Formats: sequence, structure tokens, C-alpha cells
Amino acid sequence: MRLVIALGGNALLKRGEPMTADAQRANVRIAARALAPLALHHEIVITHGNGPQVGLLALQGAAYQEVEAYPLDVLGAQTEGMIGYLIEQELGNLLPPDKPFATILTQIEVDRDDPAFRDPTKPIGPLYEKHEAERLAADKGWSVAPDGDKFRRVVPSPRPKRVFEIRPIRWLLEQGCLVICAGGGGIPTMYDKDGKLRGVEAVIDKDRASGLLARVLDADSFIMLTDADAVYSDWGVPHQRQIRRASPQAMREMSFAAGSMGPKVEAACEFAEVTRNSSGIGSLVDVEAILTGRAGTTVTAEAEGIDLA
Repeated sequence: MRLVIALGGNALLKRGEPMTADAQRANVRIAARALAPLALHHEIVITHGNGPQVGLLALQGAAYQEVEAYPLDVLGAQTEGMIGYLIEQELGNLLPPDKPFATILTQIEVDRDDPAFRDPTKPIGPLYEKHEAERLAADKGWSVAPDGDKFRRVVPSPRPKRVFEIRPIRWLLEQGCLVICAGGGGIPTMYDKDGKLRGVEAVIDKDRASGLLARVLDADSFIMLTDADAVYSDWGVPHQRQIRRASPQAMREMSFAAGSMGPKVEAACEFAEVTRNSSGIGSLVDVEAILTGRAGTTVTAEAEGIDLA
């Protein structure tokens, strides 16, 4: 089977942990132990988040004022290489020595007319006092928005349109390679009015980008791993219930948090509708059981309505 597995941010850095290289490696090692058994028997493509890593690089860059801080697309490329290196090494220590790996810097096209560019909503970077946020907005052309009693920079989150490196990714899979790509939603790029490709100050949702990748690769299954063991109906209230299996139509009729589970459910539904294959959402420790429908939430066109645990 060909599997696209999206690692949530908790697989790299758990909430409250220091953003050190050692902490990230320790978490990647845990993820590798869970994924290695699947990699022995299936074609695997791994995607991952990069939010904390991009934020840290941005802060480090801002501290050195001799040159202008690097833009988000360049920081995204940096983190794809850094995180891919950790995943390759930790999985390589568990799999047979002749298993090949490749981390692909993945440019993903967005539409310059995407409505997201008129309404930036994705918060990035540190919190600022109002006066400092307003100064930075004026100096750097940023958009800022309230975040509690502070302010943060917000950037567009356009929809992914095309994966530029899809041909080398396919070729590597055909050669038996485990591929790590589209980290952090991929490097956002678009064609300008002169037809030239350039990077964009934006963040593509990683689950939407991973879903697009899974569809164009004709994956047999698309699995999103997060810090929740499944998707729940009525999340956060006493009568919440785990969704074990559901049709895309039934899931679309429900409401999920826009900043967390919403994009995952959307990506799962679109994959199931387009490919007629199943998608799963759940915890890293349950990845093998999610693949077979014994854990997590399975979204499939073969389901009728919703089965609750």
C-alpha cells in the first residue's frame, strides 16, 4: 500500500517543551518507532508540521539586525531540511541499512488571487504589546491582530493548488524510497504577473497540503496523526463522543474548530471523496490500528452516516 502520513506538531515538539535540538530529536525518535513497522511493508510518504521551528528561526533572525530577516518561504525551506534530516536519521537507525530515504524541498503553488491574501488570519511569531505591534506593522508592512490582551503578526493561509516536485516524489517511491516532503504545508510559491515563480509570505495549512499530495499520489490511505486519539462530536463537553467511522457527507454536516480539527476533517473528507479510499485521524501511538480502522476516526465513502463509540 502507498501511505501518506502527516505528523502533527506534537510529534516534533510537545506543548511546553523547550525548542531545543535534543527535545525535537527525542520526539522524532518516538515517532520513528511508531512508523518503522509500517515502513517495512508499505510505501511511505511522511509530511510534518513546522510552526514552532519557523517561529524560532524568525526570532533568531530578528535578533541579528545587520541584515533583513529572511522571509517565511525561506524559513520554511530551512525547516524542511532540518526536520527531514532528523526523521531520516532516526528512522534509518531502525530500518534495514539498505532502505533509501529522501527529503524533498517541496514548493507548493498558490493562486495570487486567493481570497486569503485579502484577509490574513494565520497567526505566527511572538506576542507583542499593542504599540510594538503597530510599529512593526508600519515598519515592515505586516498585518497584526489581537491575541488575548496582546497582538501577533497574521499572514495569509491560501489553499494549495499544485505540488511542483510531484514527479521526483513519484520516481523516488517507485525506486523503493521513503520520502519526506511538503513539510509545514510546503514552501508557498506563486507566479507573479510576469510569469515568474517566487516565494510568498504566507503559510499553507499542512493538512490541506498533505491531502493534496495524497490525492495526486493516488495514495491508498491518508493518515493524519495528532495529539487527540480521534475526532469527537460535541468536543469539550461532558457528552462528547468519539467518531469511529463516518462518510464524508456526514462529517461535512458537523462543525469542527477552524484552527485545529477543522482542516484535518476537511482534508480527510476531500481525500475520501476524490480517491474513494479511506483517511484516518488519530494518535501517533495508534498509527497501525488507525490504518486498519481499529482506532482513531476513519472517513470513507463506504460508510453510511456516523458510527460513534
